[in-house]
Amino acid sequence: MQKVLNKYGSKYETKSSLAQSRLGQKAQPQKPVDKMTLSESAVNKLRTIVRPNMRLVPATLAVLIQCAALLTVAAITWTVNFATSTYFGANLNISFFTVVLMQALLATTFSYLAGMASWWRWIHFCFPLTAWVMFQWHIPNAVYLVGFIISLSLFWTTFRTQVPFFPSRPVVWQQVASIIPQDTPVRLIDIGSGLGDMSMYMAKTRPDSQIEGIEIAPLPWLISYIRAKFRRSPATFILGNYQALNFANYDVIFAYLSPAAMRMLWDKASKEMRPGSLLISLEFEIPNVPESMRIQGNENTPEIYIWKIA
Repeated sequence: MQKVLNKYGSKYETKSSLAQSRLGQKAQPQKPVDKMTLSESAVNKLRTIVRPNMRLVPATLAVLIQCAALLTVAAITWTVNFATSTYFGANLNISFFTVVLMQALLATTFSYLAGMASWWRWIHFCFPLTAWVMFQWHIPNAVYLVGFIISLSLFWTTFRTQVPFFPSRPVVWQQVASIIPQDTPVRLIDIGSGLGDMSMYMAKTRPDSQIEGIEIAPLPWLISYIRAKFRRSPATFILGNYQALNFANYDVIFAYLSPAAMRMLWDKASKEMRPGSLLISLEFEIPNVPESMRIQGNENTPEIYIWKIA
């Protein structure tokens, strides 16, 4: 009899422990769903759909995005007009500005889903609105031609190099001047020197050193060349592609390019630069290449990345 009681007692205890464990599982609060994670995963999934499988330069992708946004706006307006006229018997007149605003918002959204840089989103948003404003002002055709020529002179190589016109600020020049060696003359080149402000500042700050700038766009190079002559700056400016340079001839290389160009820059720098020389990049880091030093930025100044070649 005792064995039977023990047997059933053990069974009862087992059932009780199972019940308690199940109650404990039910009593445990469910983890809240991370809405941010769900939204990010949804956006990433949309990006895989929207982003083209083929590799396109950003300018070409921007044109395709504007065309896609225009077709989407046309489809939306036609559908809305058809629905209102069919089911409500009314004609919905959508203003031209509303259509332009829809174009700007859709192009910006498509640019985000395609993974373009943040400044491209601003371009997509402002382009339709700017075109609408210029259309309202009835600007003469000659103005468009002049603007096209100026833009071509500034950005005509962006399709190939994926590096738009990025001018740096005086606070950056001062930081770079403090980074480079102070006890010995150096040979420094600014890749993508633009209008030449930084190179001329460095030449004035370090008269013992040889300061150069190279620019592939003809108009900024011409402006920097003329400005250097008028200021009698010892800085020299070269019209051309930095890929034609031999990085072994320089102690310091400064670059303010774009994320798309950083891997190619590192491939050349790691092969040609001498041990102990410095590669300095404003704002853009090199993927999977840890920097030797980083200067933190703030609201008005981007970060500066420094690699000391080993």
